[in-house]
Amino acid sequence: MGNLRKSTYFTKGELLLWFISVFAISLSFVCFDRENYLTLTASLIGVTSLIFCAKGNPFGQLLMVVFSLLYGVISFKFSYYGEMLTYLGMTGPMAVFALISWLRNPYNGSRAQVEVNRLNRREIVVMLAASAIVTGCFYLILRAFDTANLIPSTLSVTTSFLAVYLTFRRSAFYAIAYAANDMVLVYLWLLASQSEMSYLSVVICFLVFWVNDLYGFMNWSAMLRRQGAAR
Repeated sequence: MGNLRKSTYFTKGELLLWFISVFAISLSFVCFDRENYLTLTASLIGVTSLIFCAKGNPFGQLLMVVFSLLYGVISFKFSYYGEMLTYLGMTGPMAVFALISWLRNPYNGSRAQVEVNRLNRREIVVMLAASAIVTGCFYLILRAFDTANLIPSTLSVTTSFLAVYLTFRRSAFYAIAYAANDMVLVYLWLLASQSEMSYLSVVICFLVFWVNDLYGFMNWSAMLRRQGAAR
């Protein structure tokens, strides 16, 4: 956490993004929920993890493990078994592996920034083939569990798998995969909010996550250029 001691670790823009994100999540909780503090807690931990992940800091992955556990419980309450299984059985455990991978691959010895990796064509093909297999398997499992909104729930598994794999492999495109997953989740929780208005706060949460993930991709792309130029 060495560089975190420096007040300049986060830029003013990053601090502003985090503040606005926390404010939007808190305001949506006050407007639409006011009861499910577990949802509020998970959302605040999640958006904080994203700002650290955008900096390539392993601490973000540690927070992602906590978020995955809380989000799994929230998903179970609405019978979104796909989300529950995805986050408890895949996203959470993969965040642990990503944490280890990021700690083992610091940039210039700094634990506050991971070394960005490029995937070769062969690995991309393997990743896509694996995602197709995971999607097929989860579709059958989720159908057996009579999962609500089966197709988008299955699509969420696909985007989540791509996101966690790319995160583990330290690719800047992890953030794009997560941004795609955010849009699927916005749709899922919009459907849920038709029967329970309080879930609109979850919709706002994932819209905020989407903005943060887009910033994460931009920052990782810049990190890749800087690291490449320094070699």
